[in-house]
Amino acid sequence: MSGILYIVPTPIGNLGDITARAAETLSAVDFIAAEDTRVTVRLLNHLGIKKQLVSYYEHNAVESGEKILSRLIAGESCAIVSDAGTPAVSDPGEALVKSCAEMGIEVISLPGPCAAIAALAVSGLSTQRFTFEGFLSVKRKSRFDHLKSLRAETRTMIFYEAPHKLLTTLGDMLSELGDRRISISRELTKLHEETIRTTLSQALIHFNDNPPRGEFVLVVEGAAGSDIVNEKTASPAEAAERVDELRSGGMKLMEAVRLVSEETGISKNELYSVCVSTRE
Repeated sequence: MSGILYIVPTPIGNLGDITARAAETLSAVDFIAAEDTRVTVRLLNHLGIKKQLVSYYEHNAVESGEKILSRLIAGESCAIVSDAGTPAVSDPGEALVKSCAEMGIEVISLPGPCAAIAALAVSGLSTQRFTFEGFLSVKRKSRFDHLKSLRAETRTMIFYEAPHKLLTTLGDMLSELGDRRISISRELTKLHEETIRTTLSQALIHFNDNPPRGEFVLVVEGAAGSDIVNEKTASPAEAAERVDELRSGGMKLMEAVRLVSEETGISKNELYSVCVSTRE
């Protein structure tokens, strides 16, 4: 009989957030698959647990995953942990869980810390329906394709971002999504935890003046139905109003014209002419 893979969330900053059940599971399993064994050993030392650790992260997921599966098939139990938060969410643990599911190996998920949910809960934006978008690609085309696909998304959107890419991401979001409300949480559960509720345009100003530090969760307002121009019914005048809305959020005229032209199907030249004429 095969063993069990336990998905064990770990604190995202405050060690006091480890649950009693998580500690019991880490103590009971045969071995632990860790994203960074150096990080996990500090947690185990805090808990007074000594357990065999195996490295499992993005660049060794295939080779290490096969070894973990073999041990599970042989009847051993394993806890998978990430450096912080819940494994298998925007994490290579996803592949291991998928393999276990395909092979009929039991997987048990423990509830616990998750930065995305913590940031959503304090955002002040709608929590009724939301979508987790993870990290945007560092490749420009993939990045913009991702954002373009979300223009009409009405659900609240959650992203992760590193400090050195934050300003670029905020700028790209403003360009592709227009000015939206955004809640930005950094260093969740840590000493310098902070949540800023603002707009994309104001966030750019803030972080230009205050260099980003720490890990960030971005919670972005979904598109309101009235903000999305229906391409089958929008008139040039209505499309021009949408351009004005985007420009009021700080977007340049030609960028706003390009965006609304793609949304409505109205040619950029026609739309530009309407926008210019209404200003005269």
